[in-house]
Amino acid sequence: MQVKEFRVPIFDVKGLSFHVGEQTILQNINFQIYNGEYIAIIGPNGGGKTTLIRMLLGLQKPSSGEIRLYGKKLSEFKEWYKIGYVPQRAAHVDANFPATVEDIVNMGRVARRGFFAGMSKEDRVKVEDAMIKMDILDLRERMVGTLSGGQRQRVMIARALASSPEILILDEPNTGVDVVSQQRFYKLLAKLNKEEGITILFITHDIGVIADDIGRLFTINQKATICNDPKKVLSCEEMSELYGIDAHLLHNHKHEH
Repeated sequence: MQVKEFRVPIFDVKGLSFHVGEQTILQNINFQIYNGEYIAIIGPNGGGKTTLIRMLLGLQKPSSGEIRLYGKKLSEFKEWYKIGYVPQRAAHVDANFPATVEDIVNMGRVARRGFFAGMSKEDRVKVEDAMIKMDILDLRERMVGTLSGGQRQRVMIARALASSPEILILDEPNTGVDVVSQQRFYKLLAKLNKEEGITILFITHDIGVIADDIGRLFTINQKATICNDPKKVLSCEEMSELYGIDAHLLHNHKHEH
């Protein structure tokens, strides 16, 4: 993807470091993320991927460095509804959780309207649209605890989409989800990116599955290595092995579409 220098990036990260006591979790991370990008983050467990995401969202403060969001310091940024976030294990729901699929997706409108405002016609339209995009409209009255892992995963994405975000951030969304559901999920993500123009940033171990669609690959292991051409992801394999990723994951499904 050609990035023009004068465009303001969604995220502008400079000199970002994070330490816990004597331990370095992240060291001198620098990158920009621009509107419409589709980026995967890989790296070993404990390499700092989730910490980085939490800092981008203002949930954790860096030890040093700066993050700007739409050109503003995080402390000055107010339009958080522009960012849809699906944390790790979001799809793990207690079987007895007393909420329908529609109830869960409705929660995604809270960022737009506040807790105590009633649902407007626009809210209802956005909720239905999010369920259609994630192919769960037929499940709207089902109790979320009765769904499969793949279905719950799509419900949580729909909840994030309900606020009409400009960027979607997902932390290992496919944990515990079967391969068929994963492939369906990645097709839905690619469609959101291409057809809706939503910027997507996500942590994954399944690089081979989505190498054809993603625009850039960030490898995070204390420091960041940027692979700007994931279609050559196999030539990035040495880098991935160096950073502790299982090499076979780079080969999975690479010829399937």
